[in-house]
Amino acid sequence: MQEIPVYLFTGFLEAGKTKFIQETLEDERFNNGEKTLLLLCEEGIEEYDFSSFSSQNVTIKTIDSADMLTEDRLNAMALRCDAERVIVEYNGMWQLQKLFQATPENWTVYQEMLFIDASTILNYNQNMRSLVVDKLNTCDCVIFNRMNDNISQLEMHQLVRTISRRAEIAYEYTDGRVEYDDIEDPLPYDIDSDEIEIKDNDYAIFYRDLMEDVKKYDGKTITFTGVCAVDEKMPKGNMAIGRHVMTCCVDDIQYCPLLLKYENASECKTNEWYKVTAKLKIEFSSVYRKRGPVLHAISVEKGTQPEQKVATFF
Repeated sequence: MQEIPVYLFTGFLEAGKTKFIQETLEDERFNNGEKTLLLLCEEGIEEYDFSSFSSQNVTIKTIDSADMLTEDRLNAMALRCDAERVIVEYNGMWQLQKLFQATPENWTVYQEMLFIDASTILNYNQNMRSLVVDKLNTCDCVIFNRMNDNISQLEMHQLVRTISRRAEIAYEYTDGRVEYDDIEDPLPYDIDSDEIEIKDNDYAIFYRDLMEDVKKYDGKTITFTGVCAVDEKMPKGNMAIGRHVMTCCVDDIQYCPLLLKYENASECKTNEWYKVTAKLKIEFSSVYRKRGPVLHAISVEKGTQPEQKVATFF
């Protein structure tokens, strides 16, 4: 089955998605004849000028509601126009998981760009935090439109970095300037050290950074305090250790553990706190069902519950 690349553009209404897609399709370097399925998931104020596309190879389909996002329907749309690639202008009020669950098996997201109106995003973040976090979680690049000298780049930078350390950030000013984010954002611990101690307040940042770039932690000795989970379904000498993490609100709290290999794991009790020092190795585990970060215990001792039981990015 042929792989179909997907270019995903997200953001709230009037954030600049339509203009960017219009300009992209007018660019002959991108729109060079490949059969393209353009999925429109919202009707913005700005409309497409379909007559200005450099070729007639673009098929436009409208998705009126999130319920229309099904694998069968998306697959049928792509087959009907023999699509070689897909562009999605996604509705900012819909959770991305709805799209990802409906994506056909041979569709692969090549690029995900988030467009943000810098003049309104703080209101969205205050009133619809979960939707803002949803869009920041997986994007490759964030474009802040409508920037002016009264809007702080640092504030926009921090908005992104509390959720994602890997997304590139660009600022487009109303006077035509484009500036790229170069604000240093060091980790709260020395990643170059062979031995890293994760303070209680830094677990959320550590876990997110580990998941985004696990290779740089390979071979490091890690020390942190976490809550244990022992499951009889795990292989003997294996347990989970980690923290509950809140990204934006109480509803999204989830347990974010790592697998720990410890010969006395059966003596540890679920929901109790332990201070662990272990060497992290990237290796295959039947628990992960793939390669992943596995802790090999050096020492495990009873720990104390942190003052803030749930780890956050704030």
